[in-house]
Amino acid sequence: MIPTNSSINGQKDVRVQGQSSNLASSCRHDFGMTSLPSNLMGNDTISDSQDHEAMELYSRAKAKQEEILYLREQIALASVRESQLLNEKYGLEKKFSELRMALDEKQSEAIMSASNELARRKGDLEENLRLVNELKDTENDRYIFMSSMLGLLAEYGIFPRVANASSLTNNVKHLHDQLEMKIRTSHYIDGKHNEAVDTRSRDGQASLHLPAESLRLNHEMHQQANIGSHFEISSNTDRDVPFPSKDNLFDRNGVNERFEESTDENRHNPRMGNEMGGSISSEGESPGIENFQIIGEAKPGCRILGCGFPVRGTSLCMFQWVRHYPDGTRQYIEGATNPEYVVTADDIDKLIAVECIPMDDQGHQGELVRLFANDQNKITCDPDMQSEIDTHISEGQATFNVLMLVESSENWEPAIIFLRRSSFQVKVHRTQAVVIAEKFSKELSIKIPSGLSTQFVITCSNGSSHPFSTNNDIRMRDTLVLTMRIFQSKALDEKRKGKI
Repeated sequence: MIPTNSSINGQKDVRVQGQSSNLASSCRHDFGMTSLPSNLMGNDTISDSQDHEAMELYSRAKAKQEEILYLREQIALASVRESQLLNEKYGLEKKFSELRMALDEKQSEAIMSASNELARRKGDLEENLRLVNELKDTENDRYIFMSSMLGLLAEYGIFPRVANASSLTNNVKHLHDQLEMKIRTSHYIDGKHNEAVDTRSRDGQASLHLPAESLRLNHEMHQQANIGSHFEISSNTDRDVPFPSKDNLFDRNGVNERFEESTDENRHNPRMGNEMGGSISSEGESPGIENFQIIGEAKPGCRILGCGFPVRGTSLCMFQWVRHYPDGTRQYIEGATNPEYVVTADDIDKLIAVECIPMDDQGHQGELVRLFANDQNKITCDPDMQSEIDTHISEGQATFNVLMLVESSENWEPAIIFLRRSSFQVKVHRTQAVVIAEKFSKELSIKIPSGLSTQFVITCSNGSSHPFSTNNDIRMRDTLVLTMRIFQSKALDEKRKGKI
């Protein structure tokens, strides 16, 4: 850059010198031109004018030289200034490059930090999802356990005031102690009975045929157990009812246990039943039951009873109610091992049947007898219940007064369930607080526990379960459950169509 400036300065000096020489030549030319007439006018006049013009030319030349010197100084200063500016420019460019490198490093660090944060958040989300799934599984296990325990206790007329672990443990322990005592007593009675049977067989007596009404003994025992089987547990039951008789309680439990064992054995080893049947037929006729029928109307909230006449030495019948689905599959109804069965909302649009296995005193089993309820037609609601449900659906809303198990207090508190076309709410009477409010979704489920219970459990989309009761009104419970399921089905259909 500096040599370039020097060349520029040299060119400027050349131009200035050229201009000075031109000025001098022009002055000489003018002087020559003016000298001709001055010779004519006289020597004195010429001498004065020449001096004056020479002085003027000299002053003009001196001014030009001073201007040239000034311009040279300015050029030198500009060159110095240019050098300083170039140095500053190089310094600024260096600083700018350093700042850019630092900025790039900071950006790289920020990107790396953001990537690490995203990875950490992704890990947290995956962990939260895993915990939510585990919590949901735990809630399902808890629901199955609670419903099973409540259903089991309800079969014996025990209704805990609070559904917590301590209450259930105390009630089940008390029930276990009572049943264990009855089993020991019954074993002693069975031993005496077997001795009497052996004595009669040695005497050549014919086998004993029980009267036709004896098969109804299971039903009578079931009714007695349901009516008067509240154990005296002062802190955990709502009301005190006399304890059932020893024989009834044992027979009831013994029938259930022996039926479950027998059906499980027959399912896993069907040849065992055939071999037993063959041995019975070779020795004599196997136990059986005649005129087997189902008494009662198979409608939600109603009780139906399987009964018949025992023949060929039948002294015991094992019952199991089965639910048949439209796709051809079937399901053994949990806890439904008594002659009497209460139809619930879970049986709607399905077939239900009762299976009975007759047995004699020697433990020989007869052929399984199966009979469908409702003339082998699907279970439907009675006209009044169906009309009530249709009214709720047409109006697009319904209200039910229920009891809700509040986790904070672990007590049953009055509440109201508000059903709408696309959502539902639950409000507690005492606090007027809305404890549940959400829209219908496929994750929502309404489950009915087994046994003689008026309870049901709503599992929300977040996995939380909330037990409810209709205060010993099975019909109201089934109406509520069916209405809520219909609202849920319609809401899901609307979502699939894109209208909501």
